[in-house]
Amino acid sequence: MSSPDFPYGPPPPRTMPSAEALAAAILSQASERGAGRSICPSEVARALGGEDWHPLMTPVRQAAVELARQGRLLILRKGKPVGPEGVKGVIRLAIPGDEA
Repeated sequence: MSSPDFPYGPPPPRTMPSAEALAAAILSQASERGAGRSICPSEVARALGGEDWHPLMTPVRQAAVELARQGRLLILRKGKPVGPEGVKGVIRLAIPGDEA
């Protein structure tokens, strides 16, 4: 079925970045932010997805959890580090040693 925005059918499905690309983007942005500062997962999703960033939120959070399990990233909740198991709610991301 077509719509006025897509007269020949829906747009093609989004190609999701690989887990490696997500991890690299998270680590790059967190490192660039600097010591004592953190990033929001949505910043990574927006940088990778542009206007259509919302579908990237779950993959970005999953990549952040994996990086935290590897000891390469801190997940912060209310400014305090939390373990990667059962991460929920509003979180921020930081490089270890750079607690924000």
